[in-house]
Parts: sequence; structure tokens; C-alpha cells
Amino acid sequence: MRAIVQDAWGTDPAATLEVREVDRPTIDDDAVLVRVIAASVDRGTVHCMTGQPYAMRLMGFGLRRPKAPNPGRALAGTVASVGKNVQGYEPGDEVYGSCDGSFAEYASAQPGMLARKPANLSFEQASAAPISGVTALQAVRKAGVATGKHVLVVGASGGVGTFAVQIAKALGAEVTGVCSTGKVELVRSIGADHVIDYTREQISDGGRRYDVILDIGGNRTLSELRSALSERGALVIVGGETGGRWLGGFDRSLRAVLLSPFVTQSLSLLASKENTADLDELRALIETEGVVPTVDRAYPLSEAAAAILDVQNGRTRGKAVIAV
Repeated sequence: MRAIVQDAWGTDPAATLEVREVDRPTIDDDAVLVRVIAASVDRGTVHCMTGQPYAMRLMGFGLRRPKAPNPGRALAGTVASVGKNVQGYEPGDEVYGSCDGSFAEYASAQPGMLARKPANLSFEQASAAPISGVTALQAVRKAGVATGKHVLVVGASGGVGTFAVQIAKALGAEVTGVCSTGKVELVRSIGADHVIDYTREQISDGGRRYDVILDIGGNRTLSELRSALSERGALVIVGGETGGRWLGGFDRSLRAVLLSPFVTQSLSLLASKENTADLDELRALIETEGVVPTVDRAYPLSEAAAAILDVQNGRTRGKAVIAV
């Protein structure tokens, strides 16, 4: 089968990744073999390619070279075969979820990381949902988003952000999205009540305070985020792209957690994990509440490096998808 392969860490996708003919995965008795129809790119893909922040390498991703030769994680496709201990799936079932090595024609996945594909989505749309959509769902849940809450989504035009805006709206919140000038209309189109163009104004301009702030891949200081948060509001830091090679912004999240017990505001970080239960809940939101994955563009497998580069450089609106 064809698959994306990397032999070394690298910051340039074109020099780091290549399409090769490799053996089709073999599955054990507890796994599912999926015929991948589409896969998506997220910030985690970039980190798995670059090996940065360096703390990742100490956490088991590989010190000198990546342990995983394929940085793809999210997929949508059909079940090709199942291990003898797997129940609930059979060949031909349409599924979406996450695994290791999704940038390939076939991938081995654990049943607990898969779910039935939303019936109203194409495979390309569905592949955009497993990681970004579940992350947004878990962030919204952790922050206690509910009807009437005023929610600020920092990074509203990205993969997780576009889901967070829509899920918060589906739960009845008033949502303000933060993005750059060229993405303002996109954020409005997915339901944001208000949009802040961060190139023209700060999140705390005007003195407004929010019940919830979801900081997704942001680089604002903790003090700046707290200044826009209500006295008893909740901040959930979903990610950070500060450019630090060693911790990559995790130090900011850690400071928030350490400070939280000493202030009236709730300050926390999110360590998301995909699972069947949340994929099922996300599917329900997609099928009944009109939450729709925002797909910027679909790239062929041969252009996976270009897709990752666009995400790496912040050029995408929503999700970049690879059509396998």
C-alpha cells in the first residue's frame, strides 16, 4: 500500500516526508483494519513530524528519530477486517476515529478509538472531526459551557476552534471568536455572535469579561487571559504555540494550574484523549445540532507535505484533509 513515511525529525515537510510503498498493516485479535478514505492534519501532526517541543522526545516519541514513521492520526473510512475478539464492527462499516499512521491506504486502529461515521458527512468531512472535534467537546465540557454563558474562543478559525464555536452555540452560549482579519467572515459564518480581529484589538478592549475562555493554540500571557475573564470565570488552555522548542507553551499551562487554587477564577489545561463515547456524542451533535466540520481543502496523499506545511504556517481555515 502507499503511505507517508518519515525516517527522521524535521521541520520542513517536503524534506521530511515521502510517499512509499510499504506493507499493509497486520492486526492482532483486538484491532480493526480500516481502509482509509480520508485523513486530516492537526497541530499534533506537526509536532509528531518535528519532534518539538523536545519534551515529546523524552516522553517516548523517540529521542534520535521518531518511533512512529507516519505522523497521521485522524481518519475516516470503511472497516476492511476485524480481529476475532472485536465486537460491534464488521467489514464494510463506515467509521471515523483516530489511530497511529492514518496517512496511508490502510491503518490499524483500536475499537475504543473508533465510532460510526456521522451519516450526514462525507468521508473527507468526517476525517476532520475525530481529534479536533473531540478536543473541542472535552474543552467545552470542562469549562462548564451552558445556556447564557459568555464564551470567548481564542483561535476560533482553526480546527479545534471552529468546532468549539459551534458546540458552544449548540449548548446555548453567547460566543465571541478571536481570529485574524482574513478569517473573520469564516468565524461569523459558523455562528459566532461576535468576532474580535486580534490584529486590530485586544481581547480585553472595552472592559468586557467572559464567563469562559477557551484558549486554543494561543500565545497570550496568562495575565492577559485572566484580565478578560470574569471574577469566577473558567479558563481552559487547550494548547499553545509559543515557539518554545523545549516546552512549546506547556509552561504557561502549568503556571495556570499552579495558580488556580489561589484565585477565584478556575484556571486549567486540557489533555484531550479520543474515545468511542465522545466520538458518539460528537456524532449526535453533528447529526442533530448542525455542527459541521470546516474543511479548508482536500489534498491528495502525494501532497501531504503541502497540507502539513499549510497547517504549520497557519494558512488553513478549519481543517486540512488528505484524500487517500
